[in-house]
Amino acid sequence: MVIPWVGFPLADLLKRFQPTSRAKYVKFVTLYDPEQMPGQRWPVLKWPYVEGLRMDEAMHPLTLLAVGLYGKVLPNQNGAPLRLVVPWKYGFKSIKSIVAIRLQEEQPMTAWHRAAPREYGFYSNVNPHVDHPRWSQARERRIGEWFKRPTQMFNGYGDQVAHLYAGMDLKKYF
Repeated sequence: MVIPWVGFPLADLLKRFQPTSRAKYVKFVTLYDPEQMPGQRWPVLKWPYVEGLRMDEAMHPLTLLAVGLYGKVLPNQNGAPLRLVVPWKYGFKSIKSIVAIRLQEEQPMTAWHRAAPREYGFYSNVNPHVDHPRWSQARERRIGEWFKRPTQMFNGYGDQVAHLYAGMDLKKYF
């Protein structure tokens, strides 16, 4: 499904802060407000939610900070005021309601990797050749379609992003 996000490249924001070569990763932190977000009252994850990208992933022109969708301001349920959109990792790295962005030397401990490291690696690439421990990722059903289709590597963005992972064992670094 193609979502018409309204936003801007994350790289445009990061460049304004002139990151040094020491900045290897970008850490994102979500709003922690159990009164406004009752799901945070449950200990499913260690709150606040944290996500991260390597700097080259963050600087890729397809990586967006969304402030809206379908031509309108981003509603709360879709991640207002700011949401990360990484199309080749869509569904994995889509942190919502971002309140902090930090550049750092060390790989951030992401919320899902902390909760289930065997199931959720830092990279979270869409790789149909690596099954999740509890389900296959080889086939997918798109919204509005009845039948499943083969899942494409990097969600179909391989031509644009595969070079970011050249030489990496994507079964080990899932």
